[in-house]
Amino acid sequence: MAGSREDTPESCSSAAESEDPPGSARLTEAVPPEESEGCGRPLEEAPKKLCGYLSKFGGKGPIRSWKSRWFFYDERKCHLYYSRTAQDANPLDSIDLSSAVFDCKADAEEGTFEIRTPNRVITLKAATKQVMLYWLQQLQMKRWEFHNSPPALPAAPDATLAGNGPTLHLELGQEEAELEEFCPVKTPTGLVGAAAALQPVPAMPLALQNISLKHLGTEIQNTMHNIRGNKQVSGTGHGSLTEDFPQSVEPQSGEQASGMDPGTPGKEPADSPKPAPKFSLTTCLTQKTKCQSNTFPFFSEGLRNRTAQEKVVALEQQVEVLTKELKSQKDDMEAYRTQNRFLNSEIHQVTKIWRKVAEKEKALLTKCAYLQARNCQVESKYLAGLRRLQEAAGLEAGECSELLRELIQEALQWEAREATADGGGVELGPVSEYDEYGFLAVPDYEVEDLKLLARIQVLEVRSHHLLALNAVERPLRERWAALGQLAPSAELKQLLRAGVPREHRPRVWRWLVHLRVQHLHTPSCYQELLRRGQACEHPAARQIELDLNRTFPNNKHFTCPTSSFPDKLRRVLLAFSWQNPAIGYCQGLNRLAAVALLVLEEEESAFWCLVAIVETILPADYYSKTLTASQVDQRVLQDLLSEKLPRLMAHLGQHRIDLSLVTFNWFLVVFADSLISDILLRVWDAFLYEGTKVVFRYALAIFKYNEEEILRLQDSLEIYQYLRFFTKTICNSRKLMHIAFSDMNPFPMKQLRQLRATHRERLEAELRELEQLKAEYLERRASRGRAVTEGCASEDDGDGDA
Repeated sequence: MAGSREDTPESCSSAAESEDPPGSARLTEAVPPEESEGCGRPLEEAPKKLCGYLSKFGGKGPIRSWKSRWFFYDERKCHLYYSRTAQDANPLDSIDLSSAVFDCKADAEEGTFEIRTPNRVITLKAATKQVMLYWLQQLQMKRWEFHNSPPALPAAPDATLAGNGPTLHLELGQEEAELEEFCPVKTPTGLVGAAAALQPVPAMPLALQNISLKHLGTEIQNTMHNIRGNKQVSGTGHGSLTEDFPQSVEPQSGEQASGMDPGTPGKEPADSPKPAPKFSLTTCLTQKTKCQSNTFPFFSEGLRNRTAQEKVVALEQQVEVLTKELKSQKDDMEAYRTQNRFLNSEIHQVTKIWRKVAEKEKALLTKCAYLQARNCQVESKYLAGLRRLQEAAGLEAGECSELLRELIQEALQWEAREATADGGGVELGPVSEYDEYGFLAVPDYEVEDLKLLARIQVLEVRSHHLLALNAVERPLRERWAALGQLAPSAELKQLLRAGVPREHRPRVWRWLVHLRVQHLHTPSCYQELLRRGQACEHPAARQIELDLNRTFPNNKHFTCPTSSFPDKLRRVLLAFSWQNPAIGYCQGLNRLAAVALLVLEEEESAFWCLVAIVETILPADYYSKTLTASQVDQRVLQDLLSEKLPRLMAHLGQHRIDLSLVTFNWFLVVFADSLISDILLRVWDAFLYEGTKVVFRYALAIFKYNEEEILRLQDSLEIYQYLRFFTKTICNSRKLMHIAFSDMNPFPMKQLRQLRATHRERLEAELRELEQLKAEYLERRASRGRAVTEGCASEDDGDGDA
């Protein structure tokens, strides 16, 4: 078995980390505080302190041997310190029990057990089996008590986070009761606890054998301390040793050494004892049977040639040997039962500790996310205040305006400094320059004055994301993970409206697209369209090439020179132009295909997604030359806005605002240019399943979300400027989703169809009237042209006269 050495301590806290300087601690400090009252141990004789003498295997080379050591437990740090005697002021070293596991060896010497830490293996031996079991049980309990205290949650967390508190605390009494599954052991009288310090130090064969040469300096200090202590108590008796144990005194920094040899990575410490041979119970019985055969060689020859008396003697000897063997086997069986019970208990306890640590980590991440969100909110308010001062100050010169410019410049540079300072910290929010789909996290506004607004927006997005991380996002991911095979249902509809987690989105989108195009899909269709495009250039190829460079200029996948996305997008658009000759290519299709590529990544999947949107989800003529269906939907939106948001429409009508100048592109590209990526993809999750009604719902929700801001604007130019970028200021995706699918109800599809039919009829009548006026104009122009030609001399005649 692998051992450890006392002269190569694990990387425990140095003397600089100790709360008391080495050598200064007295015995009253050494003993850990009394055990918690909540510790419901039924052992009436349990000592208040965990301490006592144990033998520890250590040393190097020929001096490797068992050494007597005084062990005492520090509850504050979950460390087991040890020294040569109970009277020593400074411990030789310590063992970190917080991440240790314990093991008792059935085939080892009686009382031997191991403490395994990530860096070392410490082999110990107790005086008796009962003492060993007591130490193992107490160490298990101390380790659990250390891990049982839950981390503090936020003082005033968000309502969505406050509910996590009760579930993160486990009752100590209940858990300690489970510790009793491993045969509760009564306290060995005089062998453990403070009373053990009054006993003589266990004698060793050689006096020098018990001295630690590695910690020779500490040994000398302890010897001098003991001599001074003996002089002080001379004539008054031995004194109370229970007041002289060193409490939480770390080994001196000069005596610290790594638990592993840095020059031989992956190897065990040099002074570790060689692993003892391990035999199973079956192996032991087999060997004992062979031994028995060797003990009675005459049995092989038979008893025919022996007298009756000799036979009796032989049989009596056999019975005696077998009796001893049976007793030995019973002892072995009992040892293995004890080991099995303890190991089962240890596995159970380690599993509980692992779960507890996972809960603590979850609570700490929740607290960290909450604090980060609060920090983002405070910073956002500060920047918003700077922006108001910036608007109020205008272009006025002076000290105040100069100070304001410096503050704004400093605020805009915070992000770079925070990224440098964080290093390799845990990222709980979208803090990088680009989000997970390659879009710029901070909008790149052209106007210099709006750069501060962009910074405010990214802070708001991060704040909402962090607050929803544990309360909303994690349960949503769990629901998606448990969903299994996809099938149309009310539950799937609600999940899609809430948004698909990124890891599930490609699979879900492929399934949604397949539902839409399964009647059109053929396995080799896409490849045939690509071959056709290679053989003959499509008339729309030039326009496609021009639009490639204008596709998502704020996304690194379409702006990086080495990215493969532009080539994929080109092939998808060319294939679609051959798939649907009636449309060929229309501006806006490039952004629809680009969104599909960012999520699905595969060209063919993105192609069929584009086919599903244009040919099965959106109405016919949406991308025709006249854009008839697109114009109809703009008129339908006007009616719905007048019904749902009458105050806003009256305000816009007063300033003669034509909303179609803003909203037409929303519908044409399904918000691809308008919303931040996190919200955009949530819109598409529902749009691919429910259809165009989702676009109307979100268009209404966007105006409702910003209604009060628009109502405060009293100038048409200001309103138009605000409408240019106001969709990018929407940060709370949950709030927008709630408005779209709750506040906008009722929203029957029957009403939408009726409005579309009515406005299509009106629009087609208007188009017919325009065509008639156009024909009349062309006829009048042609007749005037003929009259002018007949009344004027030709140029040829003029040239001839000249």
